[in-house]
Amino acid sequence: MRSIAILTRAFICATVAIAVTSSQASADTYTGHVTHVSTGNIKVKDANGKELSFLLAPSFDQIFSSDGKTTYQMKDINSGRHVKIVYHQQLGIRYADKIIFLKP
Repeated sequence: MRSIAILTRAFICATVAIAVTSSQASADTYTGHVTHVSTGNIKVKDANGKELSFLLAPSFDQIFSSDGKTTYQMKDINSGRHVKIVYHQQLGIRYADKIIFLKP
């Protein structure tokens, strides 16, 4: 009976630990104007002048209009374009998950 209680507590602790670690993988957003774009990265400067860099996967193709109805290619991103970057951060490195073109 005692071993069942110990196993139950261990199972509950493991379940809580998994739930906490999976909830930390939420996406963040950053809005601003593109200052640099290449095949591997994009830099965006916000209205306060803070510039962040985001890595892009070689097969990155998640570029949309603000209403989500139109898709774009990497060649359509140019300096000065107003964008919103949806990203995640892993080991201190920001990875772009989606780029959304905003209206100027």
